[in-house]
Amino acid sequence: MKTTINKKLGVIAIALLGMLVPSTMSAQDKFEVSLGADFVNKYVWRGFDQGSGASIQPSLALSWKGVSLSAWGSTSITALEPKEFDISLGYSIGGFSVAITDYWWNGEDSNYGYYKDSHFYEASASYCFGEKVPLTLSAAVMFAGDKNPVTDKKVTSAYFNVSYDINCPGDIVLTPAVGISTKSYMYADKKISGFTDISLTAAKDIKITDSFSIPVFASVIVSPAMDKTYLVFGMSF
Repeated sequence: MKTTINKKLGVIAIALLGMLVPSTMSAQDKFEVSLGADFVNKYVWRGFDQGSGASIQPSLALSWKGVSLSAWGSTSITALEPKEFDISLGYSIGGFSVAITDYWWNGEDSNYGYYKDSHFYEASASYCFGEKVPLTLSAAVMFAGDKNPVTDKKVTSAYFNVSYDINCPGDIVLTPAVGISTKSYMYADKKISGFTDISLTAAKDIKITDSFSIPVFASVIVSPAMDKTYLVFGMSF
């Protein structure tokens, strides 16, 4: 199973690399390395509480000519077990981006290399219309990993999200967003469909010195599909 999936991802990677455009276009020509980390009081993903409590979420990305390879993780700072490690291969140009992501969130005591049952693979695409119309549309398809826990049958689930940035007084950006999932078993032991997350996020940079600021955000999240509500606070470094 591991070899088969890796071959498929290799083909996808070659296809993405083949999308490179001439340097006269707006894709980034320079090789760049970016790193950072978020601290959150609760880790909520697409309206689903990951059960990890307060968490630190580091990231590292390499990018060149619009192609990026990134790693993202989440580790609880209030419990020993919860842990996630994701790898994404993506391409972006202008407001358009596509990516293939390998999700793994089986926890500290689990083996990473057991690809058959512990990894989820998703293809995603998004488009941001720009500053004049700060609307972002995104869609993602979980093409491997999501399955019915009773029948062990593979499920191809999808997720759609719409968000819009609103500039408010005090240099605050307010972002309402709506997310919809289709027939997914990732969130619970039963099939979940419908509005999994309706959220309102306020983000602001807190100035520490003339050259250093800390981005902070607060989100109110409602999940009608799971009848849950959350209030999340975080900061980025």
